[in-house]
Amino acid sequence: MFSRLLNGYKKKNNASDPFRHLSANVLEVRNLDCLMKAMAWSNYPLLDGEHLLEFNFLTDLNDRRIRDAEVLGAACCNGDPKTLLEIGTSHGRTTALMAQNAPASIIHTINISPDEIAEGGKHVTFAPGREEIGWYYREKKCRNIQQIYANTKYWAPDFGPIDVAFIDGCHDADFVYNDTQKILKKCRPGSIIMWHDFNPQLVKIYDWIHDVYQGVERLYADGLISGRILHLQDSWIGLYRVE
Repeated sequence: MFSRLLNGYKKKNNASDPFRHLSANVLEVRNLDCLMKAMAWSNYPLLDGEHLLEFNFLTDLNDRRIRDAEVLGAACCNGDPKTLLEIGTSHGRTTALMAQNAPASIIHTINISPDEIAEGGKHVTFAPGREEIGWYYREKKCRNIQQIYANTKYWAPDFGPIDVAFIDGCHDADFVYNDTQKILKKCRPGSIIMWHDFNPQLVKIYDWIHDVYQGVERLYADGLISGRILHLQDSWIGLYRVE
């Protein structure tokens, strides 16, 4: 009798959870060392740039910039990736981080052209001018980068296999879903996909994080991804290894 009641409660509870797949699959990771163990990584990332220590907004709480860089850098400096993709170049700071941690790779980085921004979705957290896009990695003289100007609503990668992908463009659920499903077609087992603005503790606080969560939840619901997503505590990145 108790077992039937418990199972009934679980079903009702799951049905009322809009993120039931994520609730069942996201694992919180305490620190970089724990993430390294979980992923069986041995190389620690190169973290370069005073901007990682800046605190400009409440969104930078708890050394969020450092935590993000740890996840992204570690994913790039392990596994000998050859082809990397970044959606959302912005000033090019994360592009440079990827390039510095995977110097033998090519980083394809995409940013919507300013004259197309009206079609770029609602949750675009920053829209630099064309001359601003990628200025940081150019100043750092990173040579292993290919800049692409495109709206990912229409664009799809024509290269691969993609070893590491970082999705940080438009944060609307439809964009997150569509960007990811296009990338998955070019991935292999073991490829790494990361979503920025992904944090289980903040999903009810920031609407763009809520939208990212919705997009990833749909990927689970439609059977496009399975297995665990790792979230480094205080970071804004969800890390998924393609199965």
